[in-house]
Parts: sequence; structure tokens; C-alpha cells
Amino acid sequence: MTPSAADSPAELIISACTVLVHDDQERIGFLEDAAVVVRDGTVAAVTSAAEAADLPAAERLDARGQVALPGLINCHTHAPMVALRGLAEDLPTEEWFNDVVWPVESNLTDRDVELGARLACAEMIRAGVTCFADHYFAMDAVADVVAECGMRALLGQAYFSSQGPEGRERSLDFALRRRGSAGGRVTTALAPHAPYTVDDTDLAATADLAREHGLSVHLHAAENRDQTQTSLARHGVTPVEVLHRTGILDTDVLLAHGTGITDRDLPLLEGADGRTAVASAPRGYLKFAWPDTTPVRALRDIGVDVGLATDGAASNNSLDVWESMALTSLVQKAAEGDPRWLTSRQALHHATLQSARAVGLGETVGGIAPGRRADIILVDLTGPHTQPVHDLAATLVHSARSADVRTTIVDGRILMRDRELLSIDVASVVQELEERLPALVDRSHGRRVQQYDT
Repeated sequence: MTPSAADSPAELIISACTVLVHDDQERIGFLEDAAVVVRDGTVAAVTSAAEAADLPAAERLDARGQVALPGLINCHTHAPMVALRGLAEDLPTEEWFNDVVWPVESNLTDRDVELGARLACAEMIRAGVTCFADHYFAMDAVADVVAECGMRALLGQAYFSSQGPEGRERSLDFALRRRGSAGGRVTTALAPHAPYTVDDTDLAATADLAREHGLSVHLHAAENRDQTQTSLARHGVTPVEVLHRTGILDTDVLLAHGTGITDRDLPLLEGADGRTAVASAPRGYLKFAWPDTTPVRALRDIGVDVGLATDGAASNNSLDVWESMALTSLVQKAAEGDPRWLTSRQALHHATLQSARAVGLGETVGGIAPGRRADIILVDLTGPHTQPVHDLAATLVHSARSADVRTTIVDGRILMRDRELLSIDVASVVQELEERLPALVDRSHGRRVQQYDT
């Protein structure tokens, strides 16, 4: 331990745990009987439990039998859509959008969004998610919830070209007003919905605004094969080629899903001037019976980070990134026809450093190391379903579950202790949300926020 780490009392010491660490080649490793020292919301030291035993601390957590991991990151979701969980089931994509989701979203009020965000944050905190990237409407309400509940988030106000210039302007206004808020826990992005709902003029203007103001861009792109084939038939270019010609790939961009990315897209993604990442949410692709999944191996080969995601609970039914981690490994094995890909350690790399880079926080979170923010979760491996442990990485990815997360910490603040949420009153949220549901889910008006036609 460095002298500076021992000079002043720590605000928190997590002791007697196993800590997931990365070496200088980003390889996953584990330190046993270790301790994590936290000061000013930052990891001050990762040391042995014995060395930390006599250090002064305002609070100590005895984490025997537990593993300390970097907090999980949900790299693409629509948090308030938990209010629509289970509403549109067993439908093809077009019917899901046009017949249920977009008519219901035309009813959304700011209060609906706030309540949905509260419930979503509670779900994510309990599942060990400390940061999420959200792309939705009424995002000031979501930013307020993030500030209050203690999570970290990359937030973008979604817009369609059908809204006129005002949609793009509102997205920029939100991004500029709220970035750096909540003590720096909120970062922001411009959020055009997708190339099939935002025209080239708006995409090019968005790229210019992103470069001018130092903002990233978060949007859906090449979500599935049908979108790519429709774009080729109508415009002669893939969705990724649209992003290239409009300058979006010259910005720092987070692409949601990408199961329709083709071989002809890969050189454009590899040569992009900005930081390009893809968020993969495999549960939804299985549920919609899409024939492809995110081409993780091809993207990794060209240096594009792939972060883990859930999408919204209206399509995935869950905001469980732990499940996304396991499914990513399994689905990639099936897609590649190779049981050696994607390994448990590779899955953990996607869940940690790659997810952090995907949301633009690669130097801040995603690892437990001196200088990184203290976004940490403690996972209990004493249950019968996680014993015995022959390969700790495999146990974490394929045996442990989100319910095994005992404690969730963001910026050194404990948001859940021993499964007890400390920053959100779930019962009151559920009660009010249930009272509002009849008005929210009414589709008799015949309105839609948009038309899905790909």
C-alpha cells in the first residue's frame, strides 16, 4: 500500500473478500483474502486483508465468502419501459412496435417516466448494476431519479425526424444542461432513434453538434437483418453505411444491437474516427426470433468494444445484466459453433472494461484499481448452486445469479446492503404506478409516437 493510502481514514474498507482485477494486458485475475480501501468515492488501494486490518475507517464491510466485482453496466436500455413489462408478448417486431408499444408510449407523462425509472433503478441496483445507458423520452425525469438514487448513467433524450427540428434541439438542450450533474455521475449523449426513423439531414446535423459540443451519440443501428436488407433495397446502403456517410461514425458512438451488421460494414467500423462501441442484449434477439446475434467475435477482431445490455423490459422482461453476461457467452458459442468461444473470462471482460468503454467511462469505472471510482458489488458464493468452485470465472458467469449480489456500491456510497435497498422505496413506486396503468396502456385513441416500417 502506498503511503498516501494510509495517511487518512478511509470512508470504507471492504475486507476478507476475493477481488476481480485486471493485469496490464486486461486479463482477468482474482486476488484472494483481499481488501478494497475507498476514499472520496474512489478506490485508494487494493491490498491484503491483513494489511488493511489496522487501517482507520469510517465503515468496514466484512465480505468473507464474497467476490468483489466492478459494478455491472447496462450499456443500452430504456429504463422507464419497465412499466410495459409483459404488455407486448410473443409478437413479431413490427407488431410489437406498431400495435402495442408505440401507441402506449404516446400516452407517456413525465410522472410515468419518473416512476418507471425509479422501479428500473431499484431492479438494477438489486442485480448489481451500478451504471446504465438510457435512450428515452422525458429524460430530465430520469436524470432526477439517477441523482436521487445514487446510480451512474449515460442519458440521451431520444428523437425522431417526424418531430421536426425541435426533436433534435431538445436532445441537444438536455445533453448540455444535464451532463456532469449528480456530482458527475450523469454523462449525456445525443440520441437520434435510428437510421430508419431519423433522416440523413438530422443525422448529419447530430454529428456536427456532437463534434461541436464534445458529446457522444447513442442510437439504434442495424438492429436486425431485416433492417439491413430493407435499407439496402430502399437506399442501396446498409444502416452502418448511412452512419458513415452522415458523419456519425466520426463521433464517439454507441450502437445498440447491431445483429444486422454485415461483413461490408466492418471496415467502416474499424476505420471510424471516433470511439465506436456496440451494446448487445441477446435475450431480446432470442425472444423476437431474430436469425442473427451481435457479431461479437468479428467486432472484437477489429477493436470495437461490445458492452452488455438488456434493452428495455418491454422486450426483454428484465434488466438483469447478469443474465445478459451468461447468455452472451452461450449464444456466441452457438453462433460460432465453437465451445471455446466465448469463454467465461472473455464474458467478464465484456461485463467490465469493455462495457465501461462502451459508455465512455473506460478510464473511470469497469475495474477495481487505484484511481477508479468505487463502483463495486459484492457477490455471495456460499449458496449450494455456486459450490464447489473449481473455476471462479465460470462460477460467476454460469452459476451465480443476480440474486447472489449482496451489496451494491456507487462512488463509495452503499445503495444496497445485504439485499436491502437503501435509496428507493419500491412499495410506494409500485402502488402509484399501478394506479396510473389503465391510462398509460390505453390504445383506443389510435395514436402512435412513430411507425415501424422496415
